Amino acid sequence: MSPNLMLWSDPLYRETVYVILGGLLALGVPSFVLRHRGTTWYANWASLQSWSFAAPVLLLFLGLSPPWPLIVFTLVAIMGAKTFFQMMGMYHRSNFVWATYVFIVGLAFCVHTDRLDLYNSAPMIFLGVICLIPILRNSAKQMIQYMSLTLMAFSFLGWSFMHLGWIWQLDSGPYMVIYIVLLTETCDNMYLLLSRHIGHVKLFNRITPRRNLEAFAVAVALTLLLAWGMRHLLPVRSEPYWIASALVAALGGSIGDLTLSVIRRDLGIKDAGYFIIGRGDLLTIMDRTIFVAPIFYYAMYSLQAGLI
Repeated sequence: MSPNLMLWSDPLYRETVYVILGGLLALGVPSFVLRHRGTTWYANWASLQSWSFAAPVLLLFLGLSPPWPLIVFTLVAIMGAKTFFQMMGMYHRSNFVWATYVFIVGLAFCVHTDRLDLYNSAPMIFLGVICLIPILRNSAKQMIQYMSLTLMAFSFLGWSFMHLGWIWQLDSGPYMVIYIVLLTETCDNMYLLLSRHIGHVKLFNRITPRRNLEAFAVAVALTLLLAWGMRHLLPVRSEPYWIASALVAALGGSIGDLTLSVIRRDLGIKDAGYFIIGRGDLLTIMDRTIFVAPIFYYAMYSLQAGLI
């Protein structure tokens, strides 16, 4: 179905929405009832609570005609960048902050006008612009740190995250956005849940001591199973599509989560604020997409174009 049409008129979209919301309800009720039985149930309820709030809103806007989905992606990217700057203690550096916001809007314009060439040049152009800020301010103090953190914010929470907009424009793109987000979140939540009950081999105990190899292996297997079961959301149901999707969700999501965990642990903080009820800051949800979104886009683009 063309993304130029309102997806709410498509029975497949409505069916997908009902399945997702029904699944959240089915998992949320026992988690709510048992939330005081221990940290595991409370953590499950916290995660489901946040997605019970976020999922209906995101599904509502994803089902609208363009440019509403792209506007939502842009606003989320800007709010994620704001949270990052707050976490880094440099939100008061308005020149760097506003430059990031403006360029994120520019990325949305590139997606809207189908200018992938300009989009992929944006990080280099952005670097040039933020290098001018200390020169124009005639200041050198801590500017290496500010420029580096600003480039990181734009690269991860702008350029990488906004690949969801490019995915949305592919054949069956809206369904693929739902598909990859569903796989990524399911894998991460299963990984955390299983890590509390099984496994002993901790590969990154200095970064995130709760995660282990055995739980990750089981979570990947369950993600592959879900990818197979929901493969009707993909433009092609063959093995390369759903297997690639599951592996990107599992591996890319874990790397993104670990990357933000490194930053948080280095800063000695957990959250920079509260955005969605039940969870910490917005980066708690966005971190897994910073590698998943671009890798998934190029994987699906290459498969649809017959390049691989």
